[in-house]
Amino acid sequence: MDTNVKVDYQAEKGGYYKVLIGLLVLTAVTFIQPTMFLTENIFGIQLLIGLIKALMILFYYMHLKGEKLIGWSVVFSVFLVIFFFLVVIYDVSNFQFAEESHITNSPKSAPAAHSAPEAHAEH
Repeated sequence: MDTNVKVDYQAEKGGYYKVLIGLLVLTAVTFIQPTMFLTENIFGIQLLIGLIKALMILFYYMHLKGEKLIGWSVVFSVFLVIFFFLVVIYDVSNFQFAEESHITNSPKSAPAAHSAPEAHAEH
């Protein structure tokens, strides 16, 4: 096993700067997106941007881009999170007891203020 491996640190430094610029651009898009574009799906877009940023940090700054097992584990974990997120969204949109639920129903009218009985008002 050869331990005298020549590493071009200047080339690696350039890669890290590219990732840093990408992260800064995605952070700017995170702040701009809710008011400028795709405003009807803010939560999904923000989640996607956060996922991309997390993967960039994992693979480049935590040096996991060459690790196949860890890479597939991350991809599988992301798939599971997206799958369960979609299941919950489907379940919430098809909630069969929405009319009876005190959580999803909005109050139809405010309750009347309590007034003193007439018999007590005379005394």
